[in-house]
Amino acid sequence: MKHTKSETNTRHTVKVEGNEAVKKPVDSSEAEIPATEEQPAESVLESTQEALEELQAKYNQLNDNHLRTLAEFDNYRKRSLREKADLIKSGGESVLVNVLTVVDDMERGLAAMKETQDVVAVKEGMDLIYVKLQNFLKQNGVTAIDTEGKNFDTDQHEAITTFPAPTPDLKGKVVDCVQKGYILNEKVIRFAKVVVGE
Repeated sequence: MKHTKSETNTRHTVKVEGNEAVKKPVDSSEAEIPATEEQPAESVLESTQEALEELQAKYNQLNDNHLRTLAEFDNYRKRSLREKADLIKSGGESVLVNVLTVVDDMERGLAAMKETQDVVAVKEGMDLIYVKLQNFLKQNGVTAIDTEGKNFDTDQHEAITTFPAPTPDLKGKVVDCVQKGYILNEKVIRFAKVVVGE
């Protein structure tokens, strides 16, 4: 009869011969080592540790990517705000530079009015300056709101008063325009101040 017993990494075989029990050490290479509970626990621990390290590496990478994306977005936002502020400050620069030529013409016309006696020539000069200014406004997308004989439209007109309509067909229509209105690229930038017939 064979009994196996583990004692601090040494295994002994007990043989019973007659009434005497004899202990013989068994060579570890010859003996079958049964699977102990420590071996699977160690392998589970190692695989868990490896999985944890992989997850930690993925987390670190994703966290780094996230922080970089946040930093890039913050830089983009700051750059956009700075560009917008610069555009607001200097956006009208090209328009103002072109207006200066009209101002120069006006100054020359005013100087000529003081020296000349020819009213017709001064009138023609002022008409030319006015036409130049109107062309400048058209080039920049500004057009005057047409009001004469039009139906009153709250999207374009501002009624400052009402007036009894001289004819029945002028009821609810613009009778007079006190101040012109203007549209910039299909957006009203100044409402026309009008008198409405009733």
